[in-house]
Amino acid sequence: MNALAQLRAGRKARRIPQLLVGLVGYGVAVMTLVQSGLGAASWNVLTEGAAQALGISFGWTTNLISLLVLLAWIPLRELPGLGTLLNVAIVGFAADATATVLPHPRGTLAEMGYLMVGLVALAFFDALYLGAQFGSGPRDGIMTGLVRRTRLPIAAVRTGIEVTVAGAGWLLGGTVGVGTVLIALCMGPLVGYFLPRVAVRLPAIAADEGHSR
Repeated sequence: MNALAQLRAGRKARRIPQLLVGLVGYGVAVMTLVQSGLGAASWNVLTEGAAQALGISFGWTTNLISLLVLLAWIPLRELPGLGTLLNVAIVGFAADATATVLPHPRGTLAEMGYLMVGLVALAFFDALYLGAQFGSGPRDGIMTGLVRRTRLPIAAVRTGIEVTVAGAGWLLGGTVGVGTVLIALCMGPLVGYFLPRVAVRLPAIAADEGHSR
């Protein structure tokens, strides 16, 4: 659905709270993975490295990168939704707030615990905010836009993006580790498991209207 159809669709009393909880939880999960020290998701490796290079917080860097990525939607002719814009505004601040209260793990077992909890939480909250059907995040829009423009398989485009941003983040000083590989392998299946269980079913008329435009 386009942004207008998303806003006009029904069940907003459930969809809006679900969107907000999903975005806040996503930010919490991102910082949990970063705090594990075992490697975060590719985009978060870039964020961590850029934050060190710029000398600003992880959360502010997250928002800055989200905004820059959103600008890249323009030549790709992607259209943002409410969820896209709130993603830029909320996720970074939720991550920064988590960093102030979440203790650093002590020992390998604690680090592994942070990694596993963060991975499952990242997939769940990603599915939760996507399931609210208010649009994808800025980074997902880059993927869908490139797939449409290049006509390459999703797997090839997604892998290319992940490798590129992780490599750039590593060069800037971000942490690449076993967690980075584990997240890359598990996120797709986990989101695929959670999404059907949390997606909000919209009235058929609203869905048809969105697809017809």
